[in-house]
Amino acid sequence: MAQIVAHATKVRQVAAQVPHTLRADARDNRERILDAARAVFAAEGLNAPMREIARRAGVSPATVYRRFPTKTDLAHAVYLDQSRTCQAIVDEGLADPDPWHGFRRMIEQVFDLHARDRGFPAAFASAYPNAMDFAADRNASLRAVAELARRAQASGELRSDFTVNDLVLVMVAHRGLRAGSTDARLAASRRFATLAIQAFQTA
Repeated sequence: MAQIVAHATKVRQVAAQVPHTLRADARDNRERILDAARAVFAAEGLNAPMREIARRAGVSPATVYRRFPTKTDLAHAVYLDQSRTCQAIVDEGLADPDPWHGFRRMIEQVFDLHARDRGFPAAFASAYPNAMDFAADRNASLRAVAELARRAQASGELRSDFTVNDLVLVMVAHRGLRAGSTDARLAASRRFATLAIQAFQTA
C-alpha cells in the first residue's frame, strides 16, 4: 500500500493541472479529496454522493465543490491521477538497471493498484466516453510497456514469444477477481501476479 500511495503522491506533486500558486492547505485539501474520491468510487461506484466524499476527506461539501464543481470534474481528476500513477510505475520499471526486475515490479504494482480501484478506470471511460482521448492514453502506456518488455527479453529473462497482448489478456483476467474484503482481494491479486510472472519468465 505504501508504495502505491508514494507513487500517487509523487505524481500529484508534478501534475501540470495543479497551479503552483495554490496555498499549502489548498493542496492538502485537494489531495485529501482525491484520495477520498478514489476510495469511495472504488467501493460505491460513480453514483456515490459528493457529500460522502467530503465526509471521507474531512472537508465540507462546499470545499469539494469549490475545487471540483461537478462530479464529472472530480471523477476526471481521479482518472488522470491514476493514469499518471500507472505511468510513473512503468517509468520506474524502465529506469531500473535490471530490466527483468523492473518488468516484474511493474506487473506487481499495476495489479495492486487495479485490485484497489475495483474497475474504476473502465467505469469512468464507459460513463464519460468523451472526457478525453482514451485510445491515445492507452496506446502511450502500451508503447512504454512494450519497451520495458523488449529490454527484459534482451536480458534473457522474459520469454522470447511474449507480446504485450499477453499482458493485456492477463490483466483482463485479473479484473475478474472477486473477494469479500480488500485484504482478500489484494492477497488474491498478488498471488495472480506471481503466477503471471512465472508464466512470462524464460524456463
